[in-house]
Amino acid sequence: MSATSGATTRTNTGDGGGSLRAVLAFSLGCSFFGYAFVQRVAPSVMVDDLMRDFAVGGAVLGNLSAFYFYTYAGIQIPVGIMMDRFGPRRLLTFTLLLCVLGSALFAYSETITTASLARAIIGGSVAFGYVGTMTIAAQQFTPQRFALCVGILQAVGMAGAVLGQKPFGVLVDATGWREAMLWTGGGAAVLALAIWLTVRDGERHSSNGARLLDGIRYALSNRETWLNALVGLALTAPMLAFAGLWAIPYLKTIYGIPETEARGLASMLFIGWGIASPFVGGLSDRIGRRKPLIVGGVLMSMTGLATVGFVPGIPTALLYVIFILTGFGGCTMILAFALCRETTPLWARGAALGVVNGAVTASGALFQPLLGWVLDSYWQGAEVAGARIYTADGYQVAIMVLVATNGIGLIAALCLRETHGRQLA
Repeated sequence: MSATSGATTRTNTGDGGGSLRAVLAFSLGCSFFGYAFVQRVAPSVMVDDLMRDFAVGGAVLGNLSAFYFYTYAGIQIPVGIMMDRFGPRRLLTFTLLLCVLGSALFAYSETITTASLARAIIGGSVAFGYVGTMTIAAQQFTPQRFALCVGILQAVGMAGAVLGQKPFGVLVDATGWREAMLWTGGGAAVLALAIWLTVRDGERHSSNGARLLDGIRYALSNRETWLNALVGLALTAPMLAFAGLWAIPYLKTIYGIPETEARGLASMLFIGWGIASPFVGGLSDRIGRRKPLIVGGVLMSMTGLATVGFVPGIPTALLYVIFILTGFGGCTMILAFALCRETTPLWARGAALGVVNGAVTASGALFQPLLGWVLDSYWQGAEVAGARIYTADGYQVAIMVLVATNGIGLIAALCLRETHGRQLA
């Protein structure tokens, strides 16, 4: 979810974004990132099916879903280096074909171990989508359009998250979760062909090994890198862990909302995030401020989560509003990448942004199983058709964990260095 070295170390070779090929290539890259989000949130509409078919509880299911994030987050720095070496055309095509394999393996899995391996393959392959798309943008568009590209890319990613909930849930209901996963594999194959035929690589280079290690050391020792990483993790956790997995069973159990409507309601957080992302990026560039928007976003996210978790009997119509506003707050995470970029010298920027992006996606790896463990610890033995039914107390504690995480993010945000939109390092 960040622009790493491929997007920051290349010479712009395009025409400022005026050619149809440049726009189409960037659009296909955005589609890759949107597809990654379909895969990311797909387990949220299969919770009951997966618990029943694999005979597991919330903690194990959360860990299964999180295998996507283990590989996605773990390879962010290498992804940027590989993008510099091989270019987006070959890497995006190859990794989409690898995702076809992962999707098929998940569809045919008979054990939780095989399914976990499949999720790891899917996560590792789609991890190239964001970096590759920002590489395309850096090659084909002027630097002044970078923030706008980030906002557009985030919006498309959230559209993918919405598609991966209610619409994908309809497909799951109609065909079963296994066949639905085969359809996602087919979609990856089509997208791979389109990218291979359309995307053209710009200038590529290989980084000096010593310089690369210096960049990693700088990133890991820089206070701003870790503050931005904490902010990104805190703001993304509600989206990936709650809306991305546990919101649907929460709404069904606590509010008695039917499955189909619960899917649509959970999508509101993604919709809010997607709608606000281009606006927030543009507003930040226009006013020359990052920090106040991030602080306000964390407060908005905290307020939304606390309201959903601790105010009883909220009308469904108001829940829609709260989820959208929580997404508005969460999308200010994109400004953590801008601050990281502006407080890091060019030669260390890829490593620094890799650390931040790793923390952002690690929030799913950490909090999906953690919330599942919390729910399991409060489970009282109730099941319906082999799927566990969790208690209101368990969900309340799980949401409290996310509110506390936002609190940590707020402290980190207050400690950030304001750059006023200028490169300071």
